[in-house]
Amino acid sequence: MDLSNGSHGPLLIAEIGGNHEGNFDTAVRLVDLAIEAGADAVKFQVYFGDTLVSVRESPDRNAHFRRFELTPNQHLALAERVLSAGRSCVVSVWDLGAFGWIDPVVSAYKVGSGDLTAPPLLRAAAATGRPLILSTGLSDMAEVEEALDCIRSRNPSYRSPSMLALLQCTSMYPIELSDANLSVMQVFSALNVTVGYSDHTIGWRALEVAAAMGAQLLEFHFTDRKEGRSFRDHQLSLDNNDLKNLIRALDEIRLLKGTAQKTPQPIEIESGHLDSFRRAVYPSRTVEVGEVLTERNLCVLRPNHGIDAREYDQVLGHRARRRLLRYERLDWQDLE
Repeated sequence: MDLSNGSHGPLLIAEIGGNHEGNFDTAVRLVDLAIEAGADAVKFQVYFGDTLVSVRESPDRNAHFRRFELTPNQHLALAERVLSAGRSCVVSVWDLGAFGWIDPVVSAYKVGSGDLTAPPLLRAAAATGRPLILSTGLSDMAEVEEALDCIRSRNPSYRSPSMLALLQCTSMYPIELSDANLSVMQVFSALNVTVGYSDHTIGWRALEVAAAMGAQLLEFHFTDRKEGRSFRDHQLSLDNNDLKNLIRALDEIRLLKGTAQKTPQPIEIESGHLDSFRRAVYPSRTVEVGEVLTERNLCVLRPNHGIDAREYDQVLGHRARRRLLRYERLDWQDLE
């Protein structure tokens, strides 16, 4: 799986997350909608309440995750559905025992923001040898670099950007635009990683801007509908139409960005503007035979016919071989 390249520029990962709310049929519908809308990858969270949240310390959160659990066989079926459609399957594994049975269907693993400071999870993900994606919500740069060191010390292959992505993320649901802090991506680019953004804003504007700023991977929550839903993630998710609108915007951004090679564009050449917009050297008055060409009897004008304006200094000091009329095209054969 290429972490840095999607069918519309950045790799687009539709995060199903908990939006299925524990209902397998809903999860299947979300997968199909994300694929139909054009996502490059579909992402799932594999967890079980009792191995994720202490039932003693946080019984309500434990109960929440237990309500949203899917079975291993259901997760495998969803992954196979994604892969059979020719898309990539990304998984956040929040249960150490799940790596063994989910790995055969995983294209890449995601380490969520909450697990960035959990070495057992980091080492287990690195041991798979599959591409890794790290979200960095809640973290400062020292913690981000510690996580990278932990992963790379376990498996040196993650020194390659093709194997490891860092996502700027703010872990609140939802966030204001001012909380996205997309400029952090510029700092991440110095860490030899694929750089991306995990979005928790409302709408898709932040994703557009992140792409324009160079994000190579975009992750967003995905739902079938937002109305009438109480679970928080639906409100900050993209639906089928939102994703299609984002893709249209990304196609425009890709056209606008073009390439990093600075050359005249074909349309400039075909229009003749290289001549009509640029200047050449012309006599500013009639110049007699033998007269020296100086700043007093030369000028630069459009179009660029004859001697290019860039050769103005080389023309100075030559004598006219023939009588030169004001504003007529010059040729080096006219000079001695």
